[in-house]
Amino acid sequence: MGRASAGLASPQPHVRSIGRESLTTQVYDELRAGLMEGRFWPGYRFKIRDLAVAMNVSETPCREALMQLVRERVLDMDAGRSICAAPLTLAQYLELRSIRLKLEGMAGEAAARNITPAQLREIQDLHKALIKAQDDHDWPAAVRVNWQFHHAVYAAAAMPELLALIEGIWLRNGPMLNLQYPDAAPTYDGEHQHLAIIDGLKKRDPAKVRAAIKADTIEGGRKFVALLERIDRGEAPYPQNQAEQALPTRASSATRKVAVAKR
Repeated sequence: MGRASAGLASPQPHVRSIGRESLTTQVYDELRAGLMEGRFWPGYRFKIRDLAVAMNVSETPCREALMQLVRERVLDMDAGRSICAAPLTLAQYLELRSIRLKLEGMAGEAAARNITPAQLREIQDLHKALIKAQDDHDWPAAVRVNWQFHHAVYAAAAMPELLALIEGIWLRNGPMLNLQYPDAAPTYDGEHQHLAIIDGLKKRDPAKVRAAIKADTIEGGRKFVALLERIDRGEAPYPQNQAEQALPTRASSATRKVAVAKR
């Protein structure tokens, strides 16, 4: 996996400028959001100076936020003290996937019992946005909106401790999903499993939602796992971000808080 980090010094992904209060916390929250949404590719090397300029803060809160993520095993720091978004090996991805299936299935069941009409509409709209992004070949948007769809489902469970555990896994999972597009994009034997998730939520059928989340992860991820297997055997190069593929800007924290409050 050493080749994963080679040549990945891509331009600074978009991060919003922030104010001066609780700077380390704000930088930390922004980086977490970017990782879960896939704005940082696996192997992306963080440059503290560039990050500080992009976020309109000094280097200290950026360094502190990055080190916090290193301590949490979200980011890697090598012997030269370079910090990067750690690529996952095939074994690591499969282990985290097995944990996700249990936690996300539990969240899906709870969401089927607790979801509100407004939350259901949001989830439906996010699936439509995902399909549009895929049709437009807007791969960064597809990665971002896919996470937003899943996060909205799990947030509807109204189980904040469970949601925090799921987010902890997606901090490491999010960057990897950039590797899906365009050649390992999700495919399904029948309808898109997101539609089955939505139908289960409409019908308040916990078992159907759990089953659809599992099928979305296993069935939809077959090509992705096959790609990781080829990489693991040395039969395929590790996909790398292209300079022209600028990662999208996340909505402001204020907008995010309003959206969460409406759920």
